[in-house]
Amino acid sequence: MKRIVLCLLLASANLASAQALQDPTRPPAALVAAQGGAAQAAAAPANRAPQLQSVLISRQPGGRHVAVIDGETLRLGDTYKGARVARIEQNEVELVRGRTRQVLTLNAAPASHGGAIERVRDNMKDRE
Repeated sequence: MKRIVLCLLLASANLASAQALQDPTRPPAALVAAQGGAAQAAAAPANRAPQLQSVLISRQPGGRHVAVIDGETLRLGDTYKGARVARIEQNEVELVRGRTRQVLTLNAAPASHGGAIERVRDNMKDRE
């Protein structure tokens, strides 16, 4: 009987001193706090224009056309905040709300990067 009580006491002492394991992939708390404030600031403008983030088009004729707008995956004919997805092309998506049409385009690479890429291509051609 004494052994059982002693085992129970030792087991409860181990449980009391145990700490929760931390996620090794979790970002530092300071970074999470900084991003949390930025996320709230970014979410504040509720009436900002929708942003086209990605377009996926199947290579097969009649295949799927999928667009990602503000993190929401949409197909042709789906609705996004009251607007119908009328057209999905390689670099743009057309939304129709009543008689209003809105064309969303994928953001192009910043000009500063494009010039750097061209310079690298020119340098590679010179070496050939």
